Amino acid sequence: MGLFSKIQKFHEAGTRPSEDNLERYGAPKSSLYTEQDPGDLHQKIQVKDEQGKTLYWTKSSIIAIRGKTDIFDASDRQVAHLERKPISLHEEHYITMADGLQITLSNELFHVFKDVTNIKGLDWQLQGNVIGLNFMLLDRNGEPIAAIGQKMLSLHNRYSIDLYQPQHSEIVVAIVIALQKMLAARRERESSSSSGFSFSSD
Repeated sequence: MGLFSKIQKFHEAGTRPSEDNLERYGAPKSSLYTEQDPGDLHQKIQVKDEQGKTLYWTKSSIIAIRGKTDIFDASDRQVAHLERKPISLHEEHYITMADGLQITLSNELFHVFKDVTNIKGLDWQLQGNVIGLNFMLLDRNGEPIAAIGQKMLSLHNRYSIDLYQPQHSEIVVAIVIALQKMLAARRERESSSSSGFSFSSD
């Protein structure tokens, strides 16, 4: 169980966070949990607290040319708008928060051997292995903002988000959902390319 906890950072509501994260960063102030409805045309994602109350939810465009997604809170106030650049070598995704803050994510986050990066628009770093489903958000001083873990083999694409700086919860939720969309887009692209024609460069 101890070794699994070090590898798998996801945890269910009401259970202890990863033992590895507890040893490194201590106990989080609070935790959130995301769940996607695989049958929803708008790919709705709900973000719930430890009591199962929905705090945030998303609505995405059915025609995903620009991959637009809006995030709302429980009172239906728009929290953030997400959009991806349709043609980009760096898979750029843009986040616009309700207060006007602009954040850009790119596929530099997905280098397996270079998985520490600055997030454009913030003095934050993303550290860990996004492909490996587990990563940390750190502030400019290297202090933890949030620990994120994805549940392995889940049809509902579930994440746990342990908040160390809860005042940044809306930005953290926007980043996690944007990364979730980036990974989904990558899987779809890889699936499409594997089922199509391939050309040799020899």
